Amino acid sequence: MRTVAIYGVGLIGGSFALALRKAGYDGRIVGVSSPLTIARALELGVIDEGAPPMEAASQADLVFVAQPIRVIIETIRRIAPHVGSNAVVTDVGSTKAAIVAAASEHLPAGVFVGGHPMAGKEERGVEAACAELFQGRVWAFTPVQAGDMARTEFRQFLQWVERVGALPVVLDASEHDRTAALTSHLPQLASTALAAMLQDAFPGGPPTLHGPGLADMTRLARSSFDIWADIFDTNRQNVSAALEAWMAILRDLHAALAKGRETDIRSIFARAELFAASMRTRRTESQDNLFT
Repeated sequence: MRTVAIYGVGLIGGSFALALRKAGYDGRIVGVSSPLTIARALELGVIDEGAPPMEAASQADLVFVAQPIRVIIETIRRIAPHVGSNAVVTDVGSTKAAIVAAASEHLPAGVFVGGHPMAGKEERGVEAACAELFQGRVWAFTPVQAGDMARTEFRQFLQWVERVGALPVVLDASEHDRTAALTSHLPQLASTALAAMLQDAFPGGPPTLHGPGLADMTRLARSSFDIWADIFDTNRQNVSAALEAWMAILRDLHAALAKGRETDIRSIFARAELFAASMRTRRTESQDNLFT
């Protein structure tokens, strides 16, 4: 893997470049982005050079597409004729079914494996990139065919994913989208809804009376809709189902509070505490296993 082409040298793409360097990668990193972004990425030492999309695709051993979902799909379509048969093409899209379908249509069999590193920040752009972004974070892979990940070229890429500190998992694209709707897309909407409701309640700004829990709960609400529009558009059915399940719990909690049913409220608290505790225990175990 001597040449990596990163399409979209922003937070994720830039962080991957920095993480590769920190992990010991000494090959060439080529950036494909707007002229302003390329200039800034060169200034920060994130990439070695910039290149036009088709030129970068023809040179790359790894094509790493870190763009919004609709742009990822268009990029795959445009560069497909220029990608080498021994290359690996992957992406970082937060939904996978639409991207995998596009790759299946346009790219040669075995070349593409969908990807989704579960890492990010509220900040955007190459200035926010950091080499430690993926450490201890799940990195999902959704191959078109199960055997695609057995290719020597992909296994070399996977070794670098592990070297940057990520935790690879493999699952079907449709299962990824259903799960991500519950574990990633719903938390965003829950945080956004809470912050929007509080903005309506306190149009003059947050009251003095609040603790750190409110900041934790509204952290995701700082995310731009521009990032999320494609996610909701390509995972609409799963996100709608996740919202309905969440609202059902809220309706149960509301009814229990209104009628003073302490037993029902206690049951909801107990289930919530169990999930929250088990999630944190599992994360600690995963990190321990990674670095031992």
